[in-house]
Parts: sequence; structure tokens; C-alpha cells
Amino acid sequence: MASMYRTLLASKIHNCTLTKTNINYVGSISIDQSLLTAAGILAYEQVQVVNVNNGERLITYAIPAPADSGAVELNGAAARLGVPGDLVIIMTYAQLSREELEGFKPLVILVDHENHALAD
Repeated sequence: MASMYRTLLASKIHNCTLTKTNINYVGSISIDQSLLTAAGILAYEQVQVVNVNNGERLITYAIPAPADSGAVELNGAAARLGVPGDLVIIMTYAQLSREELEGFKPLVILVDHENHALAD
């Protein structure tokens, strides 16, 4: 039987605060490099962004912002889907084989009001 893969949540940055929007930037979401590292998200990796305040959802890619800046910025057309102060959840997904599912848990990063990762 052929191996089947399932798509699962790999990581998420939960309830971070949108700090800026820039409609004139060429697409994406800029995220504090420290948060990207904590969540295991690579530069230019596909992410899903969910705006808790207005329900908007989008798929884009992550661009590193300066480490420890707390920056979470919607850019380009995505800038129309939120305003500074909105809470957003940023998620990545992974395709896992049946064997990889055993004991798998997504990486969840909680943040404070300045978008700095909280200790576990």
C-alpha cells in the first residue's frame, strides 16, 4: 500500500500583536527573527495568518524582521487584512507519514504583549 501523508500543524505563534502594515511593500509578513527561530519558521517559508480581531485569513510567506524587535507586519495586499493592534496567529504545516505521526506535537509559541516569546 502506498504511503499516505497527513497535513498537520507544525508550529504556530499564538496571539501576537500586529505592529504595522505597509501596503507599498512587495508582499508577505515580516516577523521578528527571534520569533521565527523559536517557532522553527524559515525565511520565505509559507505561513497561514489568521486575524483574531476580524476573522481574515491569508497564506503568504515569512520575511525576517530584526531580532527582538517585536515586529509583526503585514505587507503588500495583506496589509488590507488587519490594522496595528490586531491579534494574529501565524501557523505552518507539515506533511507527515504514518510513521512520523507517532508522538508528534506541534511547536506552539506564546508571546507577551510586546511579541516576545514566553518561557515554557
